[in-house]
Amino acid sequence: MTFVHDIETAAFVAAVEPGEGRRVAAQIAPTDAPVLSLDGPWRFRLGEGLHDLTPSFGAEALDDANWDEIAVPSSWQIAGLRDADGALLPRGEWRYGAPAYTNIRYPFPVDPPAVPNENPVGEYRRRFEHPGLAEGEHAVLRFEGVDSSFSVWVNGVAVGWGTGSRLATEFDVTALIRAGENTVAVRVLQWSAATYLEDQDMWWVSGIFRSVSLRTRPVGGIDEHRIRADYDATTGEARLLVETDVPATVRIPELAVSGTAGEPIVISSVEPWTAETPRLYDAEIASPGETLRVRIGFRTLKIVDGELLVNGSPIRLRGVNRHEWHPDTGRTLDVATMLRDIELLKTHNINAVRTSHYPPDPRFLDLCDEHGLYVIDECDVETHGFVHAGWVQNPPADPRWRAAMLDRAERMLARDRNHPSVIMWSLGNEAGAGDNLQAMADLLHAGDDRPVHYEGDQNSSYVDVYSRMYAAPDEVALIGAGVEPGTPDVAADARRRRQPFLLCEYAHAMGNGPGALIDYERLFDRYPRLLGGFVWEWMDQGITQVDARGREFVAYGGDFDEALHDSTYIIDGLVFADRTPSPGLTEYAAVISPVRLTVGSDAVRVENRHDHVSLDGFELAWRVEVDGDQVASGMLALPEIGPRADADIALPILDAPALADGQQAWLTIDVVRRADADVVPAGHVVGTGQRLLAERTRTLRSATPAVAAGDGWRLGPAEIDDRGRLVSLGGRAVTTPVLDIWRALTDNDSHVEGQGARWLELGFDRMLHRTVEVVEDDGAIRVETVTGAAGVDSGFATTWVWTAVGDAVHLRVRIRPHGQFRAGIEPTTLGVAAPGPVVTLPRLGITFALDGLDDRVRWFGLGPGESYPDSRQAVRVGAHETSVAAFQTPYAHPQENGARQDVRWAEISGSEITGRSPRLRIEADESLGFTVRPWRTADLERATHAVQLEPSDRTWITLDVAQAGLGTASCGPDTLPPYWLHPQERELGVTFIVD
Repeated sequence: MTFVHDIETAAFVAAVEPGEGRRVAAQIAPTDAPVLSLDGPWRFRLGEGLHDLTPSFGAEALDDANWDEIAVPSSWQIAGLRDADGALLPRGEWRYGAPAYTNIRYPFPVDPPAVPNENPVGEYRRRFEHPGLAEGEHAVLRFEGVDSSFSVWVNGVAVGWGTGSRLATEFDVTALIRAGENTVAVRVLQWSAATYLEDQDMWWVSGIFRSVSLRTRPVGGIDEHRIRADYDATTGEARLLVETDVPATVRIPELAVSGTAGEPIVISSVEPWTAETPRLYDAEIASPGETLRVRIGFRTLKIVDGELLVNGSPIRLRGVNRHEWHPDTGRTLDVATMLRDIELLKTHNINAVRTSHYPPDPRFLDLCDEHGLYVIDECDVETHGFVHAGWVQNPPADPRWRAAMLDRAERMLARDRNHPSVIMWSLGNEAGAGDNLQAMADLLHAGDDRPVHYEGDQNSSYVDVYSRMYAAPDEVALIGAGVEPGTPDVAADARRRRQPFLLCEYAHAMGNGPGALIDYERLFDRYPRLLGGFVWEWMDQGITQVDARGREFVAYGGDFDEALHDSTYIIDGLVFADRTPSPGLTEYAAVISPVRLTVGSDAVRVENRHDHVSLDGFELAWRVEVDGDQVASGMLALPEIGPRADADIALPILDAPALADGQQAWLTIDVVRRADADVVPAGHVVGTGQRLLAERTRTLRSATPAVAAGDGWRLGPAEIDDRGRLVSLGGRAVTTPVLDIWRALTDNDSHVEGQGARWLELGFDRMLHRTVEVVEDDGAIRVETVTGAAGVDSGFATTWVWTAVGDAVHLRVRIRPHGQFRAGIEPTTLGVAAPGPVVTLPRLGITFALDGLDDRVRWFGLGPGESYPDSRQAVRVGAHETSVAAFQTPYAHPQENGARQDVRWAEISGSEITGRSPRLRIEADESLGFTVRPWRTADLERATHAVQLEPSDRTWITLDVAQAGLGTASCGPDTLPPYWLHPQERELGVTFIVD
């Protein structure tokens, strides 16, 4: 065929049209018509650019025997990280270039629609056998996803080209397919004009990354089918309309329903589809030439009084933004990986996915239909890099790009509209403003009745929900109450105030965090207008790599020698790169639990936070524990509690447990699944409540005087030298405790909006210690120290009092801040320099080390996972035990981690693995924060990847009076004021026991 653009010229690369020679790529369904998969090994060659193309590339006779083999689907940069046998290659020895990561910036000059000459070209070829076509049959070549622009030849003839990387593209190749051997050749450009529409926050990788198939279309076959399956919640009646491009019949055997395509079918009673009840009915759509097998979910969407209703009931979206990624296969996912995502989402109480920022592999939507997830289906449009050019030449505002943008909206609609899980269309993400976006919204509104979303339409003039990113809780409260500032356009303002409000992104899950999830959830509970939100993002988009020592690690931006990159910003997920849940995910699961418990003195309040189901599938399991040892347990039956309802359940009369000195008794109640529910297993805990039943105050042991020993003193198991330093405990060498206010900066701390810059300015990471006085005082050893940093006047005076208490030693620490604790200089109106704002602290406590490595730790307090002041909903009071290694949270980018709060006692010991050592027991006068590590905080700070952290020859222990919250400043609000740690006088007391 003749193309408007010669597909081997620079003009073609800069073409803003969406493609040529294509046909509408509608949704496909399982069919009895022949489908030939072309997935598998293809011949592959990577060219440097248009100057390095294979002559006569599409010709059948081309000899490609010496070319490499590459798997389709895959991205060539990801495939090239390994050798032909699958082994990871050393840095710089990659076969096909390398992935590159940028968040916003384009990786080439912003010169639309042109791209540089340095433009790698992937050339793919495959030979395949075909039985040939019968009279009247058609052959359609379908690509599910190719990045970014590609041209296709079949049996030596050019058939067309396409763009829109994450959408299906089809070519009619009927005239070219023959019986016997056939050849397909595909040339893929890494960069094209289409790339300007695909500037999403993700890795830049290229190739045929989704499946390819050759589909035989029989005479009378069904090329397009549209299913509309509405449900009336008041009558239970359903209305089904199936539209096809050829005459066809519709059958639903389970409902004994049959009818004709194009004619409404009324069904007296069905079970409706929701994310909580994902009921699907197997159906057949049959024409004389083909039968499709489809799954139908009946449900209705409507926005009423600022709420989104599903089947007549308001819903709450408890969601995540999900990129498609795997650390070994990149953007190419198999069904097993998708199903693993579904399992993790459902078992962590998540009910919604925003397909950031492009339509996903269609098989994922099939799984969302089947297992129950609400989906915001997002179009493959983002032009965020134009923000650095003041949005000048931004495609959404340029008429030349309208056809391409409308094409993407139309193809998303055609491919995905039959999925009941899709409850909203999104025009794209961070693409600025422009008439082309409104044209996309108009197209979607004309073709479907689902709500349309686009966060960039702040006036909500052409969308159906008011959407924002990273709004602070105070602002969200105003919006929830409907008293937010108005828009300049009065009509648009009135329209917006009638819409639900959605946080399409919030709570940036980068590194240790996010904090304050519970603060947002309380607002969602308070204001019906708040539809909910989507945490950014689902998973760390890391890539498996190997260092010079052969150790595998998770790579991020900069690890592939990119000239331009955004470093760790790609490592911001609720699950780690290997899909291990992070503490952020367990926190989120607890915050959004569909069942909330409040344990009182004689009853437990049970809140059913489901939108559509009662609690008849759950039961309550209770237990009483004394310092973590269970002394009683039982089950409580739940009465009928409907959706969004609550009830008080009487508690059994419990005998007061016997308590020893310093012990606590806690009642814990879990909400558990009574039976398997899809991917959620029986016994799965969806919510927990606790109450302190009783406690016995720890009795202070009788003091005994210090005993002079050498140049110092002996106090029980402790030896202190004449400089006031603790030098041993139970005969084990010790690095003496020092005041510690520093933590290895989290990603939130170190971001430009975070607190870390102010902490560094005041030298919190480089504190120096001075001993003022060491005296024996009434049998105890009192040490006075001063701690501060060079160049600033702020610091701390600390009193350390060591007292022997029988065979133990007690330490009481009093910490008194002094100085200004102000960062920066702010000129006044008179031009006089004045101190900047008051600075909070990262932490306040003491750190010391035991010589030798320990490998076991046991504690009584919050656990089993880490916790911080604004991230502690997922942890429970109890006795917990783990290895020192497992006590750490292995963030891909090392940072502060592993803290446990409200700890009453802790025990650290060695074993046969590390060599047995005396057990150290630490008993707190008041509950403390507790961290144990095989390395120092400084080691955490120096390491850029987790693999670089190697155990030292000591066990490092930190005891905190308090620690600052985490916030979400890496993208969003900093730590909220209730979780700040202010410089003020504090004390801590602990007893050290060695046995």
